[in-house]
Amino acid sequence: MAQHALSTCTLCEAACGIVVTHHEGQVERIVGDEKDPQSLGYICPKAIALADLHHDPDRLRRPLVRANRDEPFREATWAEALRLAGEQLANVQHTHGRDALAVYYGNPVAHNLGLLTHGLAFTRALRTRNLYSASSADQFPQMLASERMYGHFGLIPVPDIDRTQYLLVIGANPIVSNGSIMTAPDMRRRIQDLRARGGRLVVLDPRRTETAELADEHHFVRPGTDAFVLASMLHVLVQEGRVRLGPLGPITDGVHAVGRALLPFSPDATASQTGLSAEVVTRLARDFASQSSSVAYGRLGLCTQEHGTLASWLLQLLNLFAGRLDAVGGAMFTKPAFDLLGLLERVGVGQGFDRWRTRVRGLREIAGESPVATLADEIETPGRGQVRALLTIAGNPVLSAPNGQRLDRALRGLDFVVCVDSYLNETTRHANVILPPVSQLERGHYDLALQVFAVRNGAKYSPPVLQKSPGSLHDWEILTHLSAWLLLPKHTPESLRTATLSAALKVTPEHILDAGLRAGPYKLTLDSLRKNPHGIDLGALTPRLPSILGTPRKRIRAAPPRCLSELSRLAVTVHDLEPASDALLLVGRRHLRSNNSWLHNSHRLVKGPERCVLLVHPEDALRRGITDKSLATVKSRVGEVRVRCALTDEIMKGVVSLPHGWGHTHAGLRMGVAQAHAGVSLNDLTDDLQLDRLSGTAGFSAVAVVVSPASQQDPPVLPSEAPHE
Repeated sequence: MAQHALSTCTLCEAACGIVVTHHEGQVERIVGDEKDPQSLGYICPKAIALADLHHDPDRLRRPLVRANRDEPFREATWAEALRLAGEQLANVQHTHGRDALAVYYGNPVAHNLGLLTHGLAFTRALRTRNLYSASSADQFPQMLASERMYGHFGLIPVPDIDRTQYLLVIGANPIVSNGSIMTAPDMRRRIQDLRARGGRLVVLDPRRTETAELADEHHFVRPGTDAFVLASMLHVLVQEGRVRLGPLGPITDGVHAVGRALLPFSPDATASQTGLSAEVVTRLARDFASQSSSVAYGRLGLCTQEHGTLASWLLQLLNLFAGRLDAVGGAMFTKPAFDLLGLLERVGVGQGFDRWRTRVRGLREIAGESPVATLADEIETPGRGQVRALLTIAGNPVLSAPNGQRLDRALRGLDFVVCVDSYLNETTRHANVILPPVSQLERGHYDLALQVFAVRNGAKYSPPVLQKSPGSLHDWEILTHLSAWLLLPKHTPESLRTATLSAALKVTPEHILDAGLRAGPYKLTLDSLRKNPHGIDLGALTPRLPSILGTPRKRIRAAPPRCLSELSRLAVTVHDLEPASDALLLVGRRHLRSNNSWLHNSHRLVKGPERCVLLVHPEDALRRGITDKSLATVKSRVGEVRVRCALTDEIMKGVVSLPHGWGHTHAGLRMGVAQAHAGVSLNDLTDDLQLDRLSGTAGFSAVAVVVSPASQQDPPVLPSEAPHE
């Protein structure tokens, strides 16, 4: 008889409730859980595809090993694979120093209870400065702005979307992402509710996105100029006496310093940079400040540009100066049931900025991590501290990091590579050992990270839907096994190593979750969540400042010196215009059926019209002799791709767009569906030298490219090949 299990989708930040029907280990149906207090029955196509991922014949079930990467992989026992991985990685650190081992973990870590409770502590315990994550490819600027202003990287306010009357969206597409650093299932319904109560949605973006299609106003903005737009809006508030700090005034420092620094950024001065007229910017600033409630929200487009940290800080200032920070209907802080930020601090995550610089390019450390844009430098450059081995955890940097072709070449030169991953993909094909964890449906789940950014307080635990297969391991168990080799002295007796490992494996993610819930503000327990399998609604967001601030004397720092300095640097360029050229500005985009690079092996998610196409404005296409559905060659400083074009006026003139996460063209993959819908990689074009100055985040937006027609007979431009099976 079929069984029905309540669970949570772990494929994006919405964390929607689902009901999974299964029988004898086979998933028969997945639908939305109408009683989930957050998602109310909503799901997107990704949730249904959880079944595809679980049953995918290409998903690895057993470890793969090879002593030499010129050899084919072979299946191995867990004992053999874990011993080989642990001994070799430990040997690299013992021989060449701690920094010779690099670690990269991808954004699935944020959707994985065990990797949050065990994985982050493990990676920090390795004490390597070559620690990298997807954060430096998408969110470091927002983290850094919050740390500078509020005293902690994780204190990022989220829009009180359900109570605001005016939502300003800059460089974000929440209809597709369902929020990002904003856990908000069914954003379409939430925006419709905003409109129904008389509210307004305004979108600033170089593309008329799915969110912009629902907006009361959409204005094209030149990529990479969001800092100019926000500085001009703040200029209007300051010059017109519209700054209203409200109850935060007595605890805020630096307001006058910011006002002086904003003087060069009048709407007239920035119009030529941004493409937004002075009249529009002035009106938007006045509208934002005059509403009964309003909130500004920016995300990936705001972060992934040369002025990402500056733009993120200015966005926070817009909410602060208009009296919208920590206010109902404004930008508020969630009160999670589990204090993840406290846990991260205890294991060394979330503290520190610029305590050291990277060895080759001198980029700043943030929260113990280095920017992934410099990983190839650290591998290729000889000397003390050179990266010689790599451990990846749920990450695919060959497709996610800038200048992916260079990183792909660099990985071939490593002495040893270990990957904790379910697929033989663009990055793991370089591995000596691949250690595959259980599927998403075989592990218990609680959204430790996503509840920190939820638009409504809540708590929910989902037990495993399916029992894990005999002989399989959770990812946290895999890392615990590796820790017995990497965190114990080299000559530890085997008996002591075994005893230490046995004791460590007894501390499960659920043990840590229960302890954290009991210590949290609502005094919940894991048992209480098990008795409420749909989840517990803990109420709307409430003001929390100044008690949660991590700054000295619990004060808001409106004018962090580094941000002010960067704003002064930007002011020098406020009247500059780039010389005329044939270049277009490349931006990325995301689709509802996609999530970075790791959902393209589901036929359900890739079927239908081709989505990896280059969006080109008709006028730009005409000048270059490009027609709809024709092939074009796109060249940047670092590489080129050949891709099919789609002509549309949804993209701003002078701008082109490719989706992120495609490019499954490498030799040696074991992902049949993805290879049949390969597309091209945006990051074969993005530039690893084009960075946000403060955070080192890659400037994926506003990459200068030259687009020209490509003959149908020309061979496709493919990444250079590497040893494979």
